[in-house]
Amino acid sequence: MNNDKPHSAACERNREPILEVLREAFRDVRDVFEIGSGTGQHAVHFAAHLPHLRWQTSDRADNLPGIRAWLADATLPNTPAPVELDVAQDDWPTRACDAVFSANTLHIMSWNEVERMFAGIAACLRAGGVLAIYGPFNVDRRFTSDSNEAFDRALRAAAPHRGIRDTAEVDALAARHGLVLVADHAMPANNRCRIWRRVAALDEPARGG
Repeated sequence: MNNDKPHSAACERNREPILEVLREAFRDVRDVFEIGSGTGQHAVHFAAHLPHLRWQTSDRADNLPGIRAWLADATLPNTPAPVELDVAQDDWPTRACDAVFSANTLHIMSWNEVERMFAGIAACLRAGGVLAIYGPFNVDRRFTSDSNEAFDRALRAAAPHRGIRDTAEVDALAARHGLVLVADHAMPANNRCRIWRRVAALDEPARGG
């Protein structure tokens, strides 16, 4: 066992509440592409408890060794080797998938990167596929807690392009890529887990009922 693996205390705290949401949201999917896998802790936990899923991790190059270490120690049959991904790149290293997951990524990206991320998701997510994003969100352009407001100040002080995103702005962006919000779960520590469903293929307009 590799005792030098990177470790996130936040992943340890939030993995069970997220897992309970994913049990339902990912019940009927098989191939999951995770954006910004970080340490890899979420991947091994979710893949172990949801063995029907093939969980593909991804992140920037400097995070891949840590992810590989977590996957190697877990020895799970449903976690292939991580792939390198910068959301701003044009060609994503993934085949078509029927679910995408990302945790605590939108607020550390610039808005342009968030836009590129949703465009990439639209290019690889099959019609009917599911997108699940976990993290802090503002609602009606307001912070949902004092702690989130303080967190946002810290993010912007460290890098002005960062910041907690507003639900309406993210939903509007998702809608432009054929993604419709189907669930919004309040989570511990003033976070949310929001679920969208892809209603049309990339080159196919959404059809009304």
